[in-house]
Amino acid sequence: MLILAAVVAVLTPATAIAQQPAGPVTLPPVTVTAQKEPADEQRLPVSISTITSATLEDAGITVVSDAAIYAPNVYFADFTARKLSNPRFRGIGSSPANPGVATYIDGVPQLNTNSSSIDLLDVDQIEFVRGPQSALFGRNALGGLINITSARPSLTTWTGSVLAPIGSSDARDVRGTVSGPVQAGKIGVALSLGYGRRNGFTTNDLTGHTLDDRAAFSGKGQLLWAPGGAWQARVIVAGERARDGDYALNDLVAIRKTPFHALRNFEGRTDRDVMSTTVETRRSGSRVGFSSSTGIVKWKTRDLTDLDYTPSPLITRDNTEKDVQFTQEVRLASAVRPVTAGSQSRVFKWQAGALVFHQNYKQDAINSFAPFLISPLLSVPVSQHSPESALDDTGLGVYGQATASFHDRIDLSAGARLDHERKHAALQTFFEPVIAPPNNVSADRHFTDVSPQASIALRTRAEQMMYVSIGRGFKAGGFNPASPAGHDAYGEEHAWHTEGGVKTSFAGGRLSANAAVFYIDWRDLQLNLPNPAVPAQFYISNVGGATSSGVELELKARPHDGIDVFGIVGVDHARFKAGSTSSGADVGGKMLPSTPDYNATVGVELSQRLRTHGMVSAYGRAEIALYGGFQYDDANTAGQDAYSLGNFRAGIRGRNVDVQAWVRNAFDTRYVPVAFAYGNFAPSGFVGEPGKPRTFGVTATVRFGQ
Repeated sequence: MLILAAVVAVLTPATAIAQQPAGPVTLPPVTVTAQKEPADEQRLPVSISTITSATLEDAGITVVSDAAIYAPNVYFADFTARKLSNPRFRGIGSSPANPGVATYIDGVPQLNTNSSSIDLLDVDQIEFVRGPQSALFGRNALGGLINITSARPSLTTWTGSVLAPIGSSDARDVRGTVSGPVQAGKIGVALSLGYGRRNGFTTNDLTGHTLDDRAAFSGKGQLLWAPGGAWQARVIVAGERARDGDYALNDLVAIRKTPFHALRNFEGRTDRDVMSTTVETRRSGSRVGFSSSTGIVKWKTRDLTDLDYTPSPLITRDNTEKDVQFTQEVRLASAVRPVTAGSQSRVFKWQAGALVFHQNYKQDAINSFAPFLISPLLSVPVSQHSPESALDDTGLGVYGQATASFHDRIDLSAGARLDHERKHAALQTFFEPVIAPPNNVSADRHFTDVSPQASIALRTRAEQMMYVSIGRGFKAGGFNPASPAGHDAYGEEHAWHTEGGVKTSFAGGRLSANAAVFYIDWRDLQLNLPNPAVPAQFYISNVGGATSSGVELELKARPHDGIDVFGIVGVDHARFKAGSTSSGADVGGKMLPSTPDYNATVGVELSQRLRTHGMVSAYGRAEIALYGGFQYDDANTAGQDAYSLGNFRAGIRGRNVDVQAWVRNAFDTRYVPVAFAYGNFAPSGFVGEPGKPRTFGVTATVRFGQ
């Protein structure tokens, strides 16, 4: 907190500190849907960090992973390719194909992370919900939930904005949004479009080209219909077309010695197309409410890359993946109605629902080997299809939850969810020309589990709540498209999660302070491991047990009009249990990969009118994010030391026009957020990608109807 005090002292104008607010100054209330029904986040017995649209705009955030610095014990292991973004909450995570943290976009689960890390267009808020949410959200919410919601179209007035950042590395971006009524009070529409590009950060010294260029076009259209009475319906159609450069992977020691430089003969690319359609309907009845959410998500990726990461023409990969998912959820919920039983006054509410889904995933990854590389007797190029696979997944989840509130002081809550899944796999690995017998797998597996949860919350006064919760998370098993012999399938993962916390508000709503402690006990932990038989491919394996325990603190304050102070701290001790084995080695007592010992962010946001009655104000924002050290792999062979990142923004705001200058990673910290074992061609035994360097630029925004 000393850093925060220093930032405030340096950046806060004396006139702002001395100025007394003209009216009441309080933190704005935040409504979340972390438990499917709208609720005040300060009244839920759950650890939630909510990033509102105002923060997304003020901080210049355009992807989910950049918002994670505002949530304790949340870490994203991001590659330069936007298709690979793996969240980890409190040490819990897994592979893109079977994530341990569920991402919901407008009520639709993203069953593969390939479709979850998309550009943020017209987003209302992001909720990072930590702890098992399996009792309501099912299979992939064992570690928590990322809940992304779009801003609803306006039914009353036309509004819009155009935002255009220009930055270093020849970055160019433009985003536009318009929203308004077609029929006042009944039909509203919204349209958002965005295009962005930049040159890569990493240079291929063999050719002089940049490797990790990025370019994408995205769009979102919405139609909101409120015919009257209690009914509402909304249709959301969104898409993204990304045409990015190659991975910036290189030997780990080489990255740390000369970051953002590589030496390879082949320069590939990563393409991704994502399309989604969501249909929401809702009826708010006087006794029972009804809601339905239908989602169709289609995505396709293709990445061509060098696999030896050297100037020699040894191995390349052409990997194509595509997926189609359908989800349908229906839910009933009670209206909040007081009930009197004798002398006891209580409020009882409940919800129950069901979700069905189907997912069809296909992959064809072709590794091309140069002559004589596989064997000195093979004088011709060899192509290995590893894998050519099709995975078919169908599931059903049925859930219910009830909460009884007594005298607005005690809340007792309990719920459970039954999940059943059927998975079918058709896996093929073969060579062209045939130099070895093909390996074919055709199999089915079924998984059924019940995920319970319960909590008790006590409000000692209106502004303070203490709670204790316990829940069991569940993640289904499945099939690996490519894996070492004997690892074609993996089993279920379970974890009991116990949490206690306090949520408070002080100084007439100017200050909120939340704290939580937690303990997680895993069984049959699923771990994403590099496949030693296939370069740069991964498979899931059950490696035994693990525990994670820690503390989380969150602080928000608005001491004066135009001054916002914020800070978070997360401490996590995540270790494998004794007797756990991975890849045949004992990993008991070792750190879970990609889990920093701690993370912390402190910052301040300032706004000061330049004239007493004017509409023009000066704006500034400063934040420092710190990360503790962590390990890249289960054997704790290599890792990243503690590091910090500084982001700063300042500018002028008018009623309809804003101009801001900004810098991210202002101190140009050099770090490697993601790396993995790669003994075949990496002298250090690991390859990785450097974190983003310092970037800077200017953003101009024009609004109307505000």
